[in-house]
Order: sequence, then C-alpha cells, then structure tokens
Amino acid sequence: MLSDHEILDALSRILRILLRDDSIVLAAKTIRAEVPGWDSLQYINFIVAVEDEFGIKFRVADIESFVTVGDIVREIKALKGI
Repeated sequence: MLSDHEILDALSRILRILLRDDSIVLAAKTIRAEVPGWDSLQYINFIVAVEDEFGIKFRVADIESFVTVGDIVREIKALKGI
C-alpha cells in the first residue's frame, strides 16, 4: 500500500524530470502556479506520466478539477483502491 508521502515523492520525481529542475519538492497543498515552468502543456505531460507510473487512467473531469497536488494524490489512491 502506498502512503501519501510515497505518492508525493513519485510525483515530485516525475515533475523534476519533466521540468529539468532537481529542486522541486511537491506537497499536498502545492498548486501549479507555485511551480515555475509548470504550464498547461507540462501539466498534460505530467498527468500522462503519472498515469503511466501508477497504471491508472484519470477521467477528464478529474484532470480539470485538480487544484492541489493533494487532489491528485487522493484520486490516485481512489483509483488504486488504497
């Protein structure tokens, strides 16, 4: 079973790779606007990478409704049945 911390670590790793910025550390309360370079195109790339990493598929409505990284973590856990 994955903990919130483990999921956040994975999400941080994915975003660090996409944005080529090793300083990125995501928290549950992080919003995209707080992360330099995390624009709408990179958001889609991030979502696709997260789906691949966790073997899940988000619904379009969910992707559009995510406000914080914590929202993404909660949906990952729901889709994984955690």
